Amino acid sequence: MYEPAGRQFPSLALLWSAFAAASASEMAALIAKQFADLAVGPAAPAVPKPTWTTPHKIALELKIVGLRDFSTGDNGPPVLLCAPFALHGAAIADLAPGHSLVATLLKTGLRRLFLADWYSATPDMRFLGIDDYLAALNVLVDHIGDPVDLVGLSQGGWMALMYTARFPTKVRKLVLAGASVDIAAGSSALSILADNSPPVIFRELVRLGDGLVPGRKVLKFWGPESITAEDIQQLLQTEEPIGSAVFGKLETLFRAWHAWTVDLPGAFFLEVVEKLYKRNELATGDFVALGQKIDLKKINTPLFMLAATNDELAAVQQLFAAEDLVSTAAQNLRKALAPCRHLGLFMGKRILEDAWPNIVRWIIQEPPLPQAKSRPIPRCDRSRLSR
Repeated sequence: MYEPAGRQFPSLALLWSAFAAASASEMAALIAKQFADLAVGPAAPAVPKPTWTTPHKIALELKIVGLRDFSTGDNGPPVLLCAPFALHGAAIADLAPGHSLVATLLKTGLRRLFLADWYSATPDMRFLGIDDYLAALNVLVDHIGDPVDLVGLSQGGWMALMYTARFPTKVRKLVLAGASVDIAAGSSALSILADNSPPVIFRELVRLGDGLVPGRKVLKFWGPESITAEDIQQLLQTEEPIGSAVFGKLETLFRAWHAWTVDLPGAFFLEVVEKLYKRNELATGDFVALGQKIDLKKINTPLFMLAATNDELAAVQQLFAAEDLVSTAAQNLRKALAPCRHLGLFMGKRILEDAWPNIVRWIIQEPPLPQAKSRPIPRCDRSRLSR
């Protein structure tokens, strides 16, 4: 999901004014249908699936996820990227040369690198929920061989955090980048939308999709009507001039990635909206995953958090609040603040060059012995990553 700087989502601006009325109205369901129909509209034209930049193989394939293996050797800790499962595809991590998180991680020292590529939902997957995706993630970890170093990207961050709390011995180190953990700690365009919208709106979206949330239909609902070349240049942090042949190739790759979407199971989508965003159950300790309540205090895993200063989807406070929710000792916890917007964390040239090599060095080094917190964690220096 993406929003150009300085511009609100046109469709959301139109819908927000009606959401409050829908909440209080006896005609809420009818109003919800009318506005959901307006928001969804016709499907965008079908586009080819984005290609991957870095050579790799499929190490394991389940119905809902594929395990992509980018490894270049068999030494070092296994690292699993948990890609987001929210409208756009996992190629967010491997867009183009110079704009590939996967390539950056390999170049700066990782040898055993895997990625969870969540597949677009089919009609028979419409009842799958968060439990099903956590169970699939567990199969991937078992196939790689635990413990793994787990890197949660964007919406994959809360899944990685939840998995670590549920299976703490299977994760050696945890990295969260651009992830929302405690929704109450801050606000973003995404959390404001979830908070201000009555549940009937989201349920109606699922009903209109026959149990799915169809990516091609809701792309207009979540994003802007147009993406300019200037927007793409800013997000990718490229110095290539607009109109040049090199920038033209980058622009084509970005537009292809943005235009291709995945469908979400309706049950999964509603759980995320209602339990994680509306009720903030991950942070409050009320979320039940695979039969057990998720208690983040069980996590003493070394933790690195990377946030974007201008993140429209995951506010800095929503991520950094995790330090007070887990039991990771001060010497095992790191935070960094990158001067970019959400997608810049994974595609921005400067952030890939400046921020992620530090994370790789942190991953490779042997972790200190786990310790329970005995004193408050010092505040992060929040030094900005810049060139």
